[in-house]
Amino acid sequence: MSKSRSFFLILIPSATVFTSSFCIMVLELVAGRLIARHLGSSLYTWTSVIGIVLAGIMIGNYLGGRIADRFNARKTLAVLFGICSLTCVVVVVLNNLVGEWLLLWKLSWPLRVLSHVCLVFLLPSILLGTISPVVTKMALDRGLPTGRTVGDIYAWGAAGSIAGTFVAGFYLIAAMGTIAIIWTIGGALLLMAILYWTRFWVLYIWAAIFLALITMGTAPFEWAKSVGSSIGLRKQSDKSVLYEDESQYCYIAVRQLSANPDIREFMQDKLRHSEIAMADIDELRYFYTKIYAGITHGLSKEKDRLSVMVIGGGGYVYPRYIEKHWPDSRIDVAEIDPGVTEAAMRAFGLKRNTSINTISMDARNYVDELLEQERTGGEKTRYDFIYEDAINDYSVPFQLVTDEFNEKISTILADDGVYLVNLIDIYESGQFLGAVINTIKDTLAYVYVLTEDKIARSTRNTFVVIGSKHELNLRSIFASYGKNLGLWYLTESDIEYLNKQSRGIVLTDDYAPVENLLAPVVRQSAKEILARRYLKQAEKLKRDKKWHHSILKYEKALQLDPSMSIKAYNEIGIIHVAQGNLEKAVQAFQNAIDYQQQVGSEENIIASIHFNLGVLLGEMDRTQQSIQHLHKASELFRGELAENPDDVILWTRLGNALASAGDFKEATEAFRKALALNPNNMPSYDNLVKALEYQGRYDEAIEVLQKQIQLMKQHGDNSGATGLQKYIELLQYKKSKQEK
Repeated sequence: MSKSRSFFLILIPSATVFTSSFCIMVLELVAGRLIARHLGSSLYTWTSVIGIVLAGIMIGNYLGGRIADRFNARKTLAVLFGICSLTCVVVVVLNNLVGEWLLLWKLSWPLRVLSHVCLVFLLPSILLGTISPVVTKMALDRGLPTGRTVGDIYAWGAAGSIAGTFVAGFYLIAAMGTIAIIWTIGGALLLMAILYWTRFWVLYIWAAIFLALITMGTAPFEWAKSVGSSIGLRKQSDKSVLYEDESQYCYIAVRQLSANPDIREFMQDKLRHSEIAMADIDELRYFYTKIYAGITHGLSKEKDRLSVMVIGGGGYVYPRYIEKHWPDSRIDVAEIDPGVTEAAMRAFGLKRNTSINTISMDARNYVDELLEQERTGGEKTRYDFIYEDAINDYSVPFQLVTDEFNEKISTILADDGVYLVNLIDIYESGQFLGAVINTIKDTLAYVYVLTEDKIARSTRNTFVVIGSKHELNLRSIFASYGKNLGLWYLTESDIEYLNKQSRGIVLTDDYAPVENLLAPVVRQSAKEILARRYLKQAEKLKRDKKWHHSILKYEKALQLDPSMSIKAYNEIGIIHVAQGNLEKAVQAFQNAIDYQQQVGSEENIIASIHFNLGVLLGEMDRTQQSIQHLHKASELFRGELAENPDDVILWTRLGNALASAGDFKEATEAFRKALALNPNNMPSYDNLVKALEYQGRYDEAIEVLQKQIQLMKQHGDNSGATGLQKYIELLQYKKSKQEK
């Protein structure tokens, strides 16, 4: 056989196996990205993806060999490619559905991840794995040399896998997004099917259906979005999402939590990275950023400018805070993902002309560059503060927490500088936290740990580990900056306990089992996710007035995650009030308060629960108990206002609590404060007028009403203004009666 004829005979089989292998590897990379939206990106997710895809290929190879011996290769390949294109649609649907199956969330975390990957990606991996044996049989049937043919098929399959890996990883995911890639792969597989059996009419029917499905799954039309989401081809529409993108590193979304005030959260994959009040960068909404700010202010009293590095940009909230308070500072942000920076600029308030210097590379590489620059006689960089903000409970960049990295951090840290690392762990298990403390202690002479004192020791919490070359007096610092934060200063005995929990591990480049150390946190997080899903279901049932079923869901949530007891019991109490079961409502509210006292939690919602209980007891003529709870609510609301003095809602709640307790004078001042903060808020006018009326201060009430009427007319609400005018006449009548 001539070489040219041999080449053309092997060309089609080679191209076929190249294409199928290309698709398998693209699917594998896309699988990791799709799973990350539900389960985060960690060692568990990538282990599951690689293992399941390889298992699918193994099973497919086994089945494909037997299929090849029984059926015509060309027609068989057409059918297999056609079914493979169908499974791409199934992947899109199943990924949307499986992520919502509560049954899977009851499994242990590794099994939960493995099950999700298996359900979504095993079948397409098996089907794509059947193609290579069938292609090999087809090539051998053409009379080609056995050894060389098998070698060529294997080589072209490997080449397809390599090409799929690089094209997907370096280009496709960032350029198209994962869902678009799956639809494209499905279309390519369908085209292959048609090319192998052009007269098979079933494929053309499937092609028409496929085009209809891809339209419903990707088209920007409203009807397509509605139909597509109803049959699982799209995620359910979320109007709160202001921006979303898929970078080469993660899925990014900015979601609006409230419109007035404009509060937004920054999401990376499934994880909330930061939160911002768009109108006020000083309103740091994450507790660890308040700790960062307190330490920075306390140690920078004499400094007009700082030199800081932030490892992990996220939403750029804290770098912007530094930029505002120390405007001439050097602020370097090592953020590996340019997509994160772009999202922060597009939807999270970061200005394009910011003085913040973003370095789009891994922080360790950047630190290495600084040290190499210094070694070769270049600029010597020393930072006053280095903030590490790249760690979460699902994905820890281990290279940023090792002893070797800390040595490099120590070199670029000023002699009076401070290194701050925030991380998530459970104090009672404390394995990862203990290992990080041990590791930093190995490099820096003084190590301290701070966290929020309001959180139970048995639940997930954010800890800030602080390392420095000199001794710090943190209590003195926070006496001036953030004295109302409610900090837990871990003592030497607390840190010794964590050392024992971590078995004295020091993390190194050779040994950093961060995922294993965080396993207890991940397990608890999985329970919290399931509990939140029950809460979501309960809230929907509550809106639909399916009271009994709603209470059952709330009870499941608090049984699964006791830390949700306060919220769940509060909602159960509200439902009982709506049903007229006042004694049961009192018991539910009291259960929430009892849990709060038992664990020492100081969740902000507890003030509202005391208020709800106080009002309810008042309606039941249990006046003394009512007053006690209303006073407690007022006390707690004042405590919250000490931290957030410009919160309109808190001032309104304080006013309502005071008014319900009969203290209308103090309530009036609270309502005036709420109105001053938001002069366009109509309920604040109503509250203030009522408080003044109850005190017989009719002239002041009338003055407030006149302002409200003027505002209503400006907004075109003439009928409402007319109604208030009649109210003024009523107050004037009451005033005249008072004067008599």
